[in-house]
Amino acid sequence: MVTADDTPAPRRILLVSGLSGAGKSSILRILEDLEHEVIDNPPLGMLDDIVARAERPVAIGVDSRTRGFDASAVLEAMARLRMNPHLRVELIYATADESVLLRRYTATRRRHPLAPHGSIKEGIEEEIALTAPLRAAADLVIDTTDMPPPELRQFVESRFSPWTGGAQEGLTVALMSFAYPAGLPREADIVFDARFLRNPHYVPELAPKTGLDSDVAEYVAEDRDYLPFLNQIHAMLQLVLPRFVREGKKYATIAIGCSGGRHRSVTIVEALAKRLSAPDGMGHYEGAGKWPIMVMHRELARQGITSWRWARKPVEPALSDSSRTL
Repeated sequence: MVTADDTPAPRRILLVSGLSGAGKSSILRILEDLEHEVIDNPPLGMLDDIVARAERPVAIGVDSRTRGFDASAVLEAMARLRMNPHLRVELIYATADESVLLRRYTATRRRHPLAPHGSIKEGIEEEIALTAPLRAAADLVIDTTDMPPPELRQFVESRFSPWTGGAQEGLTVALMSFAYPAGLPREADIVFDARFLRNPHYVPELAPKTGLDSDVAEYVAEDRDYLPFLNQIHAMLQLVLPRFVREGKKYATIAIGCSGGRHRSVTIVEALAKRLSAPDGMGHYEGAGKWPIMVMHRELARQGITSWRWARKPVEPALSDSSRTL
């Protein structure tokens, strides 16, 4: 008898699209490093055949250079693939501000694929309009405007490493600390502002440290409004995250900001990670205990202090019968 544990996890199929110059090729290279079979710009009519022949997770680049490209045709192909219960099909869309795309093209002296004999600006505007339906339907939009290559790699790895595709996950929650002066995280779904809490930056012995240090975390936690603030965020997530799951959302980024992204926001993120990764951290919602929880400290990572980590690891995909050791 075949039990639920014997059922192989759906095979991941990623369609990667977006604006030229926004990092689609870089995303595909990272996915290839993550053991995905990568095919860039195949004819749209071959998508079903490519997926049928593949034995590993697949990442397929589809953009305006693809022969016969049409956004509606891409969406129709995705709808066909999603009818197969053995596949987990997702659409990734890479974008960046127009000014940044112009600067990147100027630096590389490349021609835009949609304007080989016209201005780069015209090509970008045409491509934005052409791919707008894909952006609207994307499961994940990656904005690389302010994202250096190491941060892009970290971002993609945190969501698509080989052991983040379990069928039981439903939702991956990212908790991110950041500094407001460095800009809001573009991938954030919900943002909370911790700048009203007392700031360890003004305490000489604490200023060089971070919220990862216990004395800094204790200093922040002594603020009389710290615990009510943490409780309110926790309560909000208990309300919102299960609704994200019902909507079919696969990724949720919760961002906590402060002035420097080193002390207060880091302290709050670490406290939230501890709460949410506890066995009863999300209350009694069905499946909540299985959600992977990742922690990302943006400013600390940019300073080389830390990188992302799992506060609660994903459920590893079940092995098929042929893969089991007898």
